[in-house]
Amino acid sequence: MIKLAVLLEMIKFKFTVFALPFALTGAFLAARGLPRVMIFFWIVVAMVGARTSAMAFNRIADKSFDGDNPRTSHRALPSEAVSAKAAWGLTLGAALLFFFAAWQLNPLALKVSPFALALIWGYSYTKRFTTCCHLILGLCLAIAPLGGWVAVSGNLSNYPWVLSLGVVFWVAGFDIIYSCLDSGYDRKAGLFSLPSRLGAPRALRLAAVFHLLAIVFFILAGWACHLHWLYYLLLLAAAAALWYQHHIVKADDLSRVHLAFQAINSAISVVIFFAVWLALAVA
Repeated sequence: MIKLAVLLEMIKFKFTVFALPFALTGAFLAARGLPRVMIFFWIVVAMVGARTSAMAFNRIADKSFDGDNPRTSHRALPSEAVSAKAAWGLTLGAALLFFFAAWQLNPLALKVSPFALALIWGYSYTKRFTTCCHLILGLCLAIAPLGGWVAVSGNLSNYPWVLSLGVVFWVAGFDIIYSCLDSGYDRKAGLFSLPSRLGAPRALRLAAVFHLLAIVFFILAGWACHLHWLYYLLLLAAAAALWYQHHIVKADDLSRVHLAFQAINSAISVVIFFAVWLALAVA
């Protein structure tokens, strides 16, 4: 049980809540309500498998950087609390779970699953060569609502692409904020996070622009899907949470970055899912 707890902490399993509500959002929009129970179940399994595999692979890919960075040197792999063999076992086992869940859903879900996994594994190397790494992470999570839609409909017809664009900019914005914690180390190590290249003040301003774009795209998603006005009302709560996130994180005071990253962003994804569910339920 102790080993399992260490593994779950290594991959930050509790942060599955970032992506899972958006996968369910895509599924609910495709079904125009609650999907069939088994589809709902396999979507959850697929998301847990994909994210677990991606996070475990990320920890493997970043082991040397994590060990060299004082903020992350305590993590499971560099501290040897988890062996490389166990991390690879988790990575590959979770990938197989993801593929199995996709197979249970429909042929298109299975066909696109290797490409989705390749993208989310590949993200782990992007900070080595491009400042677009934050947007690429956003693209990885933007697969979630698309995957939920495909799981229900078996095709991409009428998918509201603006929903995925909203996820891209929402994730990129909060990843920039979180990366401010490591801007000094990233600069020293030659990594390409935006805070290390632009400096924290300018990076935080860009994150605010990204979050403004995210809200615009989420509004457009509601319009594209003909959602009830209650959706927009609850979206105001998500917008307020984003504003608060930027209000409490300053370039010269990063003490509340973890609050912004963990609690606030988890709440935002849940609120947007609930907004979609409620809008469909009352329509």
